[in-house]
Amino acid sequence: MSKTFWLLSAGLAAIASPAHAQDEEPAATSTSGAENAAVDDQAAAGEQSIVITAQGRRQLLQDVPLAVQAVGGEQLQNSGANDIRQLNQLAPSLLVSSTGTEANGSARIRGIGTVGDNPGLESSVAVFIDGVYRSRSGIGLNELGEVERVEVLRGPQGTLFGRNASAGLIHIITRRPEFQFGGFAELTYGNYDNIRAAGGVTGPISEDLAFRIDAVYNRRDGFYEVVNPSGGTESDVNDRDRLFVRGQLLYEPNDSLSVRLIGDYTTRDESCCGAVYVETRESFDPTPGSPGDYEYATRENRIVTILRRMGGILPSEGDPYNRQLAVSPGRTFRNDTTDWGVSGQIDYDFGGATLTSITAYRGYSSEGAGDLDYGNVDILYRDDDGNAERRFRTFTQELRLQGSAFDGKLDWLVGGYFAKEDLRIVDNLKFGTQYGPFAACRALAGTGVEPSGLFPFLDPAQPACLSPTGRALVSGLVPGIPPAFGPATPILLTALDNLTNLRDLGDNGSIYNQDSRNWALFTHNIFNITDQWAVTVGLRYTREHKEFDASFNNNNTICPQQQALLGPLLANPALAATAGGIITLSCTGNSSSSLNALDLEDEFSEGEFTGTGILSYQPSPRELFYASYSRGYKAGGYNLDRSDLGTALFPRSNADAANLRFAPEVVNAFEVGMKLTRRNFTFNAAIFHQRFRDFQLNTFNGTVFIVQNINSCGTDLGGADRDPSGATGACDPDDVQSGVTSTGLELEAVLNPMPDLTFTAGYTYAKTEYEDNLIGSSEGEPLDPFLFLLPGQNMSNAPEHVATASMAWTPPIGSSGLSGLLYVDGRMTSDFNTGSDLFPEKEQDAFVVVNARVGIRGDGQRWAIELWAQNLFDTNYQQVAFNTPFQGANSRAQVAAFGAPNFATGTQIFTSFLAEPRTYGITGRFRF
Repeated sequence: MSKTFWLLSAGLAAIASPAHAQDEEPAATSTSGAENAAVDDQAAAGEQSIVITAQGRRQLLQDVPLAVQAVGGEQLQNSGANDIRQLNQLAPSLLVSSTGTEANGSARIRGIGTVGDNPGLESSVAVFIDGVYRSRSGIGLNELGEVERVEVLRGPQGTLFGRNASAGLIHIITRRPEFQFGGFAELTYGNYDNIRAAGGVTGPISEDLAFRIDAVYNRRDGFYEVVNPSGGTESDVNDRDRLFVRGQLLYEPNDSLSVRLIGDYTTRDESCCGAVYVETRESFDPTPGSPGDYEYATRENRIVTILRRMGGILPSEGDPYNRQLAVSPGRTFRNDTTDWGVSGQIDYDFGGATLTSITAYRGYSSEGAGDLDYGNVDILYRDDDGNAERRFRTFTQELRLQGSAFDGKLDWLVGGYFAKEDLRIVDNLKFGTQYGPFAACRALAGTGVEPSGLFPFLDPAQPACLSPTGRALVSGLVPGIPPAFGPATPILLTALDNLTNLRDLGDNGSIYNQDSRNWALFTHNIFNITDQWAVTVGLRYTREHKEFDASFNNNNTICPQQQALLGPLLANPALAATAGGIITLSCTGNSSSSLNALDLEDEFSEGEFTGTGILSYQPSPRELFYASYSRGYKAGGYNLDRSDLGTALFPRSNADAANLRFAPEVVNAFEVGMKLTRRNFTFNAAIFHQRFRDFQLNTFNGTVFIVQNINSCGTDLGGADRDPSGATGACDPDDVQSGVTSTGLELEAVLNPMPDLTFTAGYTYAKTEYEDNLIGSSEGEPLDPFLFLLPGQNMSNAPEHVATASMAWTPPIGSSGLSGLLYVDGRMTSDFNTGSDLFPEKEQDAFVVVNARVGIRGDGQRWAIELWAQNLFDTNYQQVAFNTPFQGANSRAQVAAFGAPNFATGTQIFTSFLAEPRTYGITGRFRF
């Protein structure tokens, strides 16, 4: 850890923290009216007025024996939060990021999460909005409107909420309708021509019925500059254009019944997401004749040379934070997203128990284009012709009955949950108009320490990427030089000619369907043994059924031609590598018209018991100590990618559909914690240890997405999980153990030295790492050789040290009723790797991000004017780095670990999705 990081940590810790919510409004819960009143009385009488519903009941935060953090609406507003990504500044155990599109969001708690690029995987961190489950984290990256608070529950969840989660849960509670007329309006203008207008109005329709309407419009120019805009290509990328509307009705005819109806609609028309080059050098083994003594050096990359010969420009080479892109002519990153839904929550108090019903139906659609080679040489793209869509239709129903018995000795809750989700992916991923020449040049560039002898004669404008002189050399037409491949030379030249013709071919609306139905029964019971001791017992049974089918519409006819032409050469050891390489380049990503004959279908069912047990001791209202055990679960599913449908060198059949299946993720978690409350000060601490079996890892290898369950073997594999072979490192299924652990410490503090000044501080240490002796499934299959760096290392996007801090000062200005606002928050993050394969080119150094806001507010905060800045010091850092599709092979890690002959060079180019630069502006608010 760098000295600079610790100095910055110490400095910010002096002012700061994890944010906690004020009890702005009571939320509808399954707690009885009498119990609600008791909680409100305690909140009013004590120093702490933080009321949450993390256990399905209204409780003071400091009375809940869980690792839970509550962030209030005012603090979210001060931090500039428009979606859940901004929670990063306020919650040290949480990390939310987005990648290839705005639909690809990923949330992590304590270092555990699910890469969001592959929609077949549900998130390890569940997102709920007003009690309704959002099936993927990326769907939560919308405008939120006015928010009452956000609760972040850390660790496995399942006995309190409808959908279970293996790593944690984010619950967003929005403001409810009120029976007193009021509203607000705000207008923001900032750099990048950012305009955001928001407003809302609430009030009574009758004595029993109230309404609320919220709306947000937000537009902003992109922070990537396109240096070569052309027809159909935007001049900047990662812009923002959002419209959000939410309407609510609240019906409360008496103290026993509450009915809340919500309808919301969001549309986004945005250009997302651009990426820049972060590593373009070629690595090589400088001592190929010294086996076992591998190292690497760097030089000009032969792949970059090919790109430049094809007219490529790399404007971010050497300086990714200039945020300059070159885009293939006519390509675009435009994405259209629609998210809508309706829900109804009914709470009825029978006197001794309260029934809660939450019914919801949601629709989500994202149509996304992309220049997926991330450069101006047209290699790979998704068109904006409407044949690239990700669509969800989700129905959920939750029922809870909660009450107390035995004079308050037992606080019980029982519930049931049902969900039906229809997921449909339509894809039009195609090779670009220059892919064939690029691939032919790549095939002839060589993989040795030095480029092939043909490299000077490569000409992308010629068939087979060979200049006339080069073709003569290969064909044996130059006196004294025999044909390069002996008698097979004409066949290989024909194959290279065919490869050159692979242009603008690929999917034309291939379809993946995954239909899911699940139901669960759960119970959560608090036994108050004495006034000080309590035992909580929760249990859940979940039953999951998923059906998968896929049909392909691919016009890459070059692939089957190459397979037929070169297939016989695969039996010749001297020609197998060359022939296999050409076939792979022609059919990479399983792009072939031969797939059209497949009719893939598969289904499975699974069931799992999960639960929790908590022992808590509260010697006084000011101290709470607890110890807990939880078992969590996340459903299995299907890899909605073709990576496991055999390979280009082997036939594929309908039986391969089962290869796309991955197993459920299961975790056993242990935690001990304490919560202390003093006048104007609170302090919370938790120590945790979590062990994950069948962890669902999703990673992109430059060609396809690999989804593999991660476990470990109880027997020493002798380094077979770290070698370049996929045939070594198997394990006896009876010896399979958990493959991922997360162990650490969480500290949180809030200090209110005077009524208008609040400091908060938080720190998380999380050692989230893979075990040694890794294997790829609970059946004991070997780890994918692409993942050889994982054993014994920290997981990606899982920094060991994170500290957050905030200060809010709202001093009165004279006796006029005016007040000021000075707010600052910061997040300090230690080093981590952003790629799930842990390639060193994807590492991110430690960094600090600070937000600030200063303003003046009128009497009763009826109006306010605020100046603000996000990422105040313009810190440069990346969200996720990745292998640029098809542009090279091998990391410098493979060169250093394995060396010649197979890994003599690493030509892979790497690109990255950067975090936002500094933004700033002015906001005016008006409330009535």
